[in-house]
Amino acid sequence: MSRKIVGMISSYPRMEQGDWLWQQTPEPLGVWKNIQMMARAEQPDFLLMYNFNQFPVLPPRKLFSLRYPLHQRRYAQGQQELQAKLKNLPPERVIFLWREPPLEEVLARTINTYDRAKPYAGYISGADDYAPQPDYMPAIWYHSNSFRELADQPPPTKVKPCSWITSGVSRTANHLRRLDFLRSVQNAPVNCDIYGLDLPPWVKAQGELKNKWHGMAPYYYNLAIENYADNSWYVSEKLWDALLAWCLPIYYGGSAADKLLPKESFLRLPSLDAQGLAYIQEVTANPDLWHERQGAIAEARQIILHELNLLPWLHKFINNHD
Repeated sequence: MSRKIVGMISSYPRMEQGDWLWQQTPEPLGVWKNIQMMARAEQPDFLLMYNFNQFPVLPPRKLFSLRYPLHQRRYAQGQQELQAKLKNLPPERVIFLWREPPLEEVLARTINTYDRAKPYAGYISGADDYAPQPDYMPAIWYHSNSFRELADQPPPTKVKPCSWITSGVSRTANHLRRLDFLRSVQNAPVNCDIYGLDLPPWVKAQGELKNKWHGMAPYYYNLAIENYADNSWYVSEKLWDALLAWCLPIYYGGSAADKLLPKESFLRLPSLDAQGLAYIQEVTANPDLWHERQGAIAEARQIILHELNLLPWLHKFINNHD
């Protein structure tokens, strides 16, 4: 069976690295069985549009009647430039995966993105009911450790109760709700170290992390709080990262996690309020639950590495569609 090369384009910033996802394969150079992830490949066999939204748009003619021919030329040029990014592959060899939650403030834009992807991608999926193919997001994670290190090494030494890696993003009501809960955690007698990017000045944070492993592996528990918890599809790297670092996640999110992982591999944070704070205080007071749940954590880690991982997902998709 010949090896298939998978290229990638994304609208995410800083996603141009040639070794994208290579830490998620057991073999060198992004190889998973008969596929190879080479984001910048010149002539890939398949191409992944990963959270890509830079599609050319032609404004309605009635709004730009005098300049419409100019807009037509720019639109045609934009189509040519996008086809060049897609390596002129036919739609059946282009996979579109959207990994943002369907927050109310951006839902119309998300649906529009799905529609704009249709001429270019034969498979269009997102973790919401508005996508042409609703499905869970295949797992990616943000540890720099190699696949074999994650798969084979025993639990790291745990020395502290709990951590939370978050950000100061405040674009939506859900983001603001999370920040309010962060303030509550900060002001409560909760032994939890905070790490993250662009956090408000009132947060007593430990700073940013180049490798999330360093802010998770030494901790028994990790707060894994999604920006969206209102459907049965959405679950993000917040949960995968915590489990792969051998933490017992205290998870706030939708029901997708219950279908994908062993039920004892994470704890359910009941709410982002005083009840939730009391739960965190009770759990993190000692490492007993972490010790009790090590078997479930170990099982969940193997599921993430070998089944939910984006690389085996691509392998299965390509072998079913080639």
